[in-house]
Amino acid sequence: QVQLVESGGGLVQAGGSLRVSCAASGRTFSRYAMGWFRQVAGKNREFVATMIWSDGRTYYADSVKGRFTISRDNAKTTVYLQMNSLKPEDTAVYYCAADTRYSCAYIGCYDPSKYDYWGQGTQVTVSS
Repeated sequence: QVQLVESGGGLVQAGGSLRVSCAASGRTFSRYAMGWFRQVAGKNREFVATMIWSDGRTYYADSVKGRFTISRDNAKTTVYLQMNSLKPEDTAVYYCAADTRYSCAYIGCYDPSKYDYWGQGTQVTVSS
């Protein structure tokens, strides 16, 4: 079983920075992409960033472009989301996800339905 575990969330002031992590455990797996999404209660899960696993190319939602960076460690077991210049509207539960079915093919990687494994989420709260 693939398990994704997010960590690193917390409370930060507007303008500050935070890095959240997504560690994979359990069986090894191949993937087309890893993604970060966020969700506020009562709203749909929102695309934040994705990394195409084969070549490390990254893509971002317009709302976070220039502020957030998705990356991975050398062992390719952990994915990170570095969040800079945080705004109160960034407050959400942040989830990482894996597309192990080679489903999103970049043009669909914004769509949470293309990802088949999800972490439990980590809360990020940005105070004004």
